[in-house]
Amino acid sequence: MRDHYLEEVFPFLNSIDRDRRDQFLAYFRNAPLWVFENFSIEHIEKGKTFIREGEPVEAVYFIGDGIIKATDYRIYGISFDFMLFTKVYAYGGMEIIMDIDTYKTSLQTVTDCIAVKIPKAQFDKWMRSDIRSMRYEAKLMAEYLLEQARNVRAFLFLQGSDRLAMLLINRYEKYANHGILRLNNDRQELSDFTGLSVKTITRSVKKLKEDGLISRQGNDILVDRKQYESLKESLTEVLSDE
Repeated sequence: MRDHYLEEVFPFLNSIDRDRRDQFLAYFRNAPLWVFENFSIEHIEKGKTFIREGEPVEAVYFIGDGIIKATDYRIYGISFDFMLFTKVYAYGGMEIIMDIDTYKTSLQTVTDCIAVKIPKAQFDKWMRSDIRSMRYEAKLMAEYLLEQARNVRAFLFLQGSDRLAMLLINRYEKYANHGILRLNNDRQELSDFTGLSVKTITRSVKKLKEDGLISRQGNDILVDRKQYESLKESLTEVLSDE
């Protein structure tokens, strides 16, 4: 019964993939009814920074549909996109739970997105009054921080094509469709996600293609299942040597 109510409150749930839908239902299934009196559904266009590092925390966002990325501008003034998100997290929730007044990460839409926005005061009240929801949020927060820490640790040991290979492995595991990852060869975007220069990206793409670890089709980079397995094997050897 509760799930049917949530589907009425969040109509986009009927048009998103099942895994994302189940995550959304799990988060909101036990929410008190007054939470649903204080939210808004927003359509955020591609390329918009909807949370900016250093600005006051005013609301929490749940991405119902679409993909967002976390960007850090503090590394020598260069933007570094260190995380892509498709899971249902309370973006801004970590700051509220930790009593931090400003957002600690900038978040930008990679695609057009549908977001559920809950004001700071209402989210704070919800977490303080509902231990089950607080425990669930703490679990998701720990998963996110663990994944981020692992990615950063691995990147410390990687240079050039190996760093690009790690990005391709991560993207394949999240976005491969029917065993194929298709990624636009936007050198600036790949530079932002890896922290490598555009020139190094160009060399790395060329090397991976020459080694048979990726394919090219027009302006797209393609990775099939066999290439993905080879990328993982190659990267495992590099990290083991370190």
